[in-house]
Amino acid sequence: MADEPVRFPTRVALVLLSDLEPWQTANVAAFLASGVAAEPELRGMPYVDADGVEYLPMLGQPVWVFEGDAATLQDVRAKAVSRALRVAVYDRGMFTTGHDAANRDVVAASAGADLDLVGVAVHGPKNSVDRVVKGVRRHR
Repeated sequence: MADEPVRFPTRVALVLLSDLEPWQTANVAAFLASGVAAEPELRGMPYVDADGVEYLPMLGQPVWVFEGDAATLQDVRAKAVSRALRVAVYDRGMFTTGHDAANRDVVAASAGADLDLVGVAVHGPKNSVDRVVKGVRRHR
């Protein structure tokens, strides 16, 4: 039945550094969500309006957005990696680059524990992601 809530077996969570500028928050969230959207099984169907114009598909499930300090982001990254969950990261150095290859170079220059994280995206089984973000505050 269409009115019944959909129960997703997986969860998508973004955790953003709490003291980012508004433009940085939007930028980091967009980049992290694009990493999750790259997983074909998470994409929904294209949208079509009443005129027949087709629009790009979006993620087929909700995205939960959280915030925390640098230690919280590093903790989320470490827990997610240790549980073999799918993770996307945004290092502060990526604000200074202009393209994807340079972004990858920024990440490659540091060990995971040394990344200057301003955002982390996690995707995986609902219960596992819930454990990773347990105690992390919802973004306001």
